[in-house]
Amino acid sequence: MNRKGRILLVAALVAVVGMAFRVSWNALRDIAGAVGADTTAATLYPFVVDGLMALALVATLVLAGDDRRFALRVLGTYTGASLVLNYVHGLVPALHGHGVDWGRLADWDPANWALVLLATSLPVGSIYFGSDLVAKVLHHRAPAPAEPVCGPDGQESAPAPHTPAHPAPAPSTTAADTAPDAPLLAPSALATDRVDTVRTPEPHTPHTARTPDAESAAEELRQAQFEEAELERMRQDARRAYAESAQAGRPLSARALGEAFGMSESWGRKQILAARDEEEPVRPHLRAVDTAAV
Repeated sequence: MNRKGRILLVAALVAVVGMAFRVSWNALRDIAGAVGADTTAATLYPFVVDGLMALALVATLVLAGDDRRFALRVLGTYTGASLVLNYVHGLVPALHGHGVDWGRLADWDPANWALVLLATSLPVGSIYFGSDLVAKVLHHRAPAPAEPVCGPDGQESAPAPHTPAHPAPAPSTTAADTAPDAPLLAPSALATDRVDTVRTPEPHTPHTARTPDAESAAEELRQAQFEEAELERMRQDARRAYAESAQAGRPLSARALGEAFGMSESWGRKQILAARDEEEPVRPHLRAVDTAAV
């Protein structure tokens, strides 16, 4: 719908609501006069009831979550109360000419007491619920829009879904887990390799062309080091998890520990043994003493 259509729709809604308020205003004014309100109070009484309905409707459009449900309950309650009072006004035509006694809205006493309580409590409820709704609207903060994620081509794409901070490792078995732990590359060799790669060539010397075999070997070395570091981190996490479960009095089994990290039962048993070795206190070595020599 274009802008002109929206303006016409809103104008029609305001006109309908205004006419409906005028019809309800007549009934609510007579009800207020019947329960003891003076001329000024009876004239303002419809604004107390139907005005809060309009305020609750605006709050419903602005708020969200529990606050929006609260505004809907207030709107429904005051709509029902206005409907009841309009219905009573239709049943007792003498209310329009003030031909009934004060505080007498029904012939049956329990019904009359309930109607008088309803009519007199609505202004007090308007003060309480209206103040609460205004406070909620003023303190409401609209959610921040999600920032668009730019793709490789520079165009905006859909927002990236939430990903956990520590994703669970994918279940995979490599040769590094089945075979004994291979020793890490010596730091000196690694440092020498890095120095050779970043060394600035001397001026007036031709650049040494790097062959594809050398680049692939360096890439395989970096990949192997990365995988070994990830496996070591996984082992440390598994040992820490077992130690925490043991301290809590519910130690994990080898199968449960292996399944938690996507590995086999034998792998979990190795980590349990390693965790026990790390936590085992150093025992003093006792040496037998020859009493005869002493």
